[in-house]
Amino acid sequence: MSSRIENTFAALQQRGEKALIPFITAGDPNLAVTADLILTLERGGADLIELGIPFSDPMADGPTIQAASERALAGGTTLEKVLALVAEVRKTSQIPLVLMGYYNPVFRYGVERFAKAASAAGVDALLLVDLPPEEAGEISAVMDEAGLALITLLAPTTPPERMQKLAAAAQGYLYYVSMTGVTGAQKITPESIRDAVEELKSYSAVPVGVGFGISTVDDARAVAAFADGVVVGSALVKIIEQYGTAPELQAQVEKFISALKQGLVAA
Repeated sequence: MSSRIENTFAALQQRGEKALIPFITAGDPNLAVTADLILTLERGGADLIELGIPFSDPMADGPTIQAASERALAGGTTLEKVLALVAEVRKTSQIPLVLMGYYNPVFRYGVERFAKAASAAGVDALLLVDLPPEEAGEISAVMDEAGLALITLLAPTTPPERMQKLAAAAQGYLYYVSMTGVTGAQKITPESIRDAVEELKSYSAVPVGVGFGISTVDDARAVAAFADGVVVGSALVKIIEQYGTAPELQAQVEKFISALKQGLVAA
């Protein structure tokens, strides 16, 4: 497991804080802006960052993140360039970076080649939305060897027995999807998932983060009352879409992230 992820959650726990985990799509609006955004997110209070690998058929993502993928791909973003971006960011930042995406780009790149390149670049973990844990044996072994955590997704539809089994074997942190459907499509109802998250935490060896539907400070604060971390994606990607390469982008993103983090500290 990534020591950066482990150390970050340990430090947060010691301070009685919850992790703020923003998601952005690599290459949206371009890779140079993404590099600056990572540093801005860290400055604003992000604790870990999920960096989306753009893909032509992102089936778990709603229109906002789908559009971000399309913009990134149209700009020439590739998995190789995303890894080069991470290597560049590592010259100035040690914030934990999780690559999030779909199996196809990793498969095409070559699983072993990807694991070595990602580890060398400074990636901490990988989250593949469309790879069921039962079919992740081969890639899991390769990631382990490279020192990369393979993050597990769980949903409200996951049966209790399976949830317990996956939680016991989890690495890095568990990503609990707060609702069925795609990202950014609905608002979260925190109370409806509290019991499930608390049950999950009771048999998880790693922290539990919650994502999907969290877009405001109030959402984040409510979820942080029972989760170890809060993932915010579509609401942030909308700001990036709105400002693009405009000079105000970084300030707007920092303002949004700072407000979320203050909400978590106050939770």
